[in-house]
Amino acid sequence: MFEPDTDDPFALFDRWYAEAQASGEPEPDAMALATTDGHGRPSVRMVLVKGADRRGFVFYTHLDSRKGEELAASPQAALCFHWKALGRQVRVEGPVESVTDAEADAYFASRGRISRIGALASRQSQPLASREVLLQAVAELERAHPGDDIPRPESWSGFRVLPDRIEFWQQGDHRLHDRFRFESTRTGWTVARLYP
Repeated sequence: MFEPDTDDPFALFDRWYAEAQASGEPEPDAMALATTDGHGRPSVRMVLVKGADRRGFVFYTHLDSRKGEELAASPQAALCFHWKALGRQVRVEGPVESVTDAEADAYFASRGRISRIGALASRQSQPLASREVLLQAVAELERAHPGDDIPRPESWSGFRVLPDRIEFWQQGDHRLHDRFRFESTRTGWTVARLYP
């Protein structure tokens, strides 16, 4: 049986995330990101968390991608981390804000050279005639930027999900799972146990 030993969901997330990283989970940074378009139609995809602290959960993308456009139209999102080997899941919901240019620049500079070239070459979520077209664009950009000085595209940045609800789920025998929902208030967080 799991019982949270803190009323601080960020401390609990940090502990679970560290345990997922140490457990051998193949992609402990992977999270499902759900967004909606301007008509309320949902979409979900896997992204990688690139920052998690008391300010929120950060990921990066092209701003003119489907997710970027949906977040511009409806700046709310939901995240779901699932660490199967540990039998754990964390769900996060809340409004979304853009990261600063300095944060986006710093993260972009930390990426591998080919990943930065790929960000320049990609028109994420747009129709692509063939893989060869993408590879040719990458090759041309590699020639145009022979060194390590590769500029961050203006249309590439990050978002921070500002959680107002965080739910922790621990797998139990016979589907008698443990679920706890933390909800933000003006003075802190409330915690409630939920039926599985």
